Amino acid sequence: MKKSILAVLFLLFALISSSQNLKKPVRVGIVGLVHDHVRGLLNRTNPGDMEIVGIAEPNRSLAEAYSKQFGYRMDLVYNSLEEMIAKAKPEAVMAFNSTFDHLKTVEYCAPRGIHIMVEKPLAVSVDHATKMIAAAKKNNVYLLTNYETTWYGSNKVAWEMVNDGHKIGDVRKIVFHTGHKGPLEIGCSAQFLNWLTDPVQNGGGAVMDFGCYGANLCTWLLQDQVPLTVSAVTQTFKPDVYPKVDDEATIVITYPKTQVIIQASWNWPVGRKDMEVYGKTGFVFCLDKENMVVLETDQKEKSTLKAPLLSENSRDPFIYFAGVIRGTLKMGRRDLSGPENNEIVVKILEAAKQSATTGKKVVWKDYYKN
Repeated sequence: MKKSILAVLFLLFALISSSQNLKKPVRVGIVGLVHDHVRGLLNRTNPGDMEIVGIAEPNRSLAEAYSKQFGYRMDLVYNSLEEMIAKAKPEAVMAFNSTFDHLKTVEYCAPRGIHIMVEKPLAVSVDHATKMIAAAKKNNVYLLTNYETTWYGSNKVAWEMVNDGHKIGDVRKIVFHTGHKGPLEIGCSAQFLNWLTDPVQNGGGAVMDFGCYGANLCTWLLQDQVPLTVSAVTQTFKPDVYPKVDDEATIVITYPKTQVIIQASWNWPVGRKDMEVYGKTGFVFCLDKENMVVLETDQKEKSTLKAPLLSENSRDPFIYFAGVIRGTLKMGRRDLSGPENNEIVVKILEAAKQSATTGKKVVWKDYYKN
């Protein structure tokens, strides 16, 4: 009888502890302040899902400037990733450093059981991506890649129309227009420009910065198919502004029954992240995060619609990351943020750069023999 009572009490204690743990904010460390997207996290009205416990940033003047702007305490700032991890003890980190430094972040954090989210793209190269994914898997931690377009309701509706409802027939062509006037032209910070326009630290220019969006979304829409071929042309229209990297890139990806065209540019007259999906019998255009134009199979006229917001738990990267860590959200194998998708993304980008350099089409099965 006593054993039964003790077992029940133990179970109740475990359930209460688990419930309390689910409600506890995730202890998060910020790795770097040199990516302007960090402002979205620092400017966030905290809903209680996460607590910033440390910031690794050696540039003291930058950290102080952001402290004055966003109101965090300077005792949260550490000179290095190693010091921040040792003293702040985060459960997870969000990397706002250069894409090249993503590898170091993952290889240091993963063996310590710390989950990682990086800003897009996952890595500067396939070599880096392979090492990052292996480290995350070996140490059973989450490795997420954040894209703005992941949180667009319009893209979710498009996926459902293509894959669940089959409302436009077999997909024949997908066209992406992504980019803006240029990072300098739109006012990116000096510290962001310093690495974003460096071919080593960013892996390239517009081809990496905006080519990744199309690669991420087409891989998702086509349910992790790998390409047959990748071709690309890159140019620099503004060598006085971007002397080291491309500012214009067009990538053409072929699949057995689909062609994808990614137009990534730092030369658009306006900022844009739009997608056109053409099926055999209809089409769906995502003009922005909510506005859409649709022609479904058997419809004679196109129609407009507004996509609903994503669910509250999947509306932004921070809510999503915290939910995945706490187990209240499940990250599927084909999720836009997941490593499976983003390994293919990096392979597409690397093949695109190879094609642009050589002037030759990259045949996937020959280039990626393993």
